[in-house]
Amino acid sequence: MAEIIQKDGTWTFDGETVRIVPGSDKGVSLLRKTLGELAVPLAAVAGVSFEPGKKRGRLRLRLRNGADPLLQITGSNLTDGSDPYHLTVENDRTGTAEYFVDAVRNALMLEQIPADPVDRYLLRGPSLPITVGAGDGTVSFDGEQIRLSWNWKTQESKASGGPRTILVEDVEAVEWLPPSGLDNGYLRFTVTRSATTAPPKYDPHAVELWGFRKDPLMALVAAAVVARLPHPYGSAKGTTPVLPAAQAAEAGTGADAADHDVLLRRLRELGELHRSGVLTDDEFATAKQAILTRL
Repeated sequence: MAEIIQKDGTWTFDGETVRIVPGSDKGVSLLRKTLGELAVPLAAVAGVSFEPGKKRGRLRLRLRNGADPLLQITGSNLTDGSDPYHLTVENDRTGTAEYFVDAVRNALMLEQIPADPVDRYLLRGPSLPITVGAGDGTVSFDGEQIRLSWNWKTQESKASGGPRTILVEDVEAVEWLPPSGLDNGYLRFTVTRSATTAPPKYDPHAVELWGFRKDPLMALVAAAVVARLPHPYGSAKGTTPVLPAAQAAEAGTGADAADHDVLLRRLRELGELHRSGVLTDDEFATAKQAILTRL
């Protein structure tokens, strides 16, 4: 078990799952606190790194493209403070952070997890039901219906139509963009047979965002809806999803646990990595023992 506890949050790794719990410190972003605990299966991880700094370092978990609906909808538009896969690490815990990185990297190598995209979400997305009020409206989503209602700041032409209800099966696309500089942000739903080119401030299927504290929470609504839409890489070639070991065994596809040849091949590969200096003696011994216990 690898664990690092900081004011910014707590990360633990048990060999199969990285559990991320946001801290209670006042500096932790509202988005991370609202999102809550995340359980990231190893199969969703593309890499991990630690970046030391003068005062504090940063632990970063990189996910495979398509694994998480939140990252799918936000792309690179989340600030470091709002990104649940970044952890601020005090300098007196640098060694612990480096140990955590080594533990995850060894598991990725042992399980031979590829870094290529996946064609299904490996994280379930924000919990439902979810309701967020920000900008010129409030959006609620229960897994089947999206409801948009307006406030006193909404443009009259948009508010005059009253609240809108959208069935999730009628949603063709979801866009989320945070405010930047003088440009406002928005959350927009593209609806079948109701597409529009109107700016978000006039679009009855969009909420305009102005850069206030709760604006990032609209990304959680967007992610919850995206998690229930067809996966964008669903028809892509070469993106066969990888199940965590426990799920694979339940599904009858646990070849890593049952196939002697695969495990023996991994032993040979570990030996080559050890001889070439990629693995230290301790890393090699730990990885070797993990395989031997499964033979």
